[in-house]
Amino acid sequence: MLLAELEIFHSRSAQPTRRVALGHLVLPVEPAPGLGGILLGAVVARHALDLASDDITGLRRLISDIGAGRRVVQPRMRHRYQVDRHGLAVSTHRLIGEGEEMSFEFADRGGDLAQVLGAIYAIERLDQQHRSSIADVLIQALRWKGPIGPSMVAFLAGAQSSSLAALADPRAWALERLGFSDVETSPSSREVSRRYRQQMRSVHPDHGGDHEDASAAIRELAEARRILTKS
Repeated sequence: MLLAELEIFHSRSAQPTRRVALGHLVLPVEPAPGLGGILLGAVVARHALDLASDDITGLRRLISDIGAGRRVVQPRMRHRYQVDRHGLAVSTHRLIGEGEEMSFEFADRGGDLAQVLGAIYAIERLDQQHRSSIADVLIQALRWKGPIGPSMVAFLAGAQSSSLAALADPRAWALERLGFSDVETSPSSREVSRRYRQQMRSVHPDHGGDHEDASAAIRELAEARRILTKS
């Protein structure tokens, strides 16, 4: 199942003028960062690893400008961002879901900088209310130095769980993780804490919980409590 998609048009390797444009976008970002924000962050993290430090500094400034809604004079970062896509090659990046598992599909035909710029300029296509929060995600993505996988997803989302349900609807996931029924949609902080303690006892190895699964379960329960008490 397609969860998010980013289509970046860019100059072919033999062309001297470097250009970037955007095509079809599927970028759900609510609640932030959403699956769209995770895909944008993954593209940035994947392609920023080998960029020069001066480029990283320039990209941070560009993200800040776009997130704040400031006008970006072109060309920027040695590339011209434009609407016209004629004569440009295309790279399509996707986030795919299967059950509770997510995977990334990257189609990289352009240079690293062009891919990162495409992901950054996609922020301009979002509603104004979401641009700042997604810009923050991309700043985080520039710092990521590990593999593109669950740990990166959790890092970008600022969460302890990288499951599809937790990212798509954090509150619903948290309610289910703490054992609330479908009709218990607005538990009090006291009830959340009580359920948290109950669930913690059930997963803890000292009370019969599985040793191998306990660490992940404890992190998820803490994350579920954080989501519900925060909201």
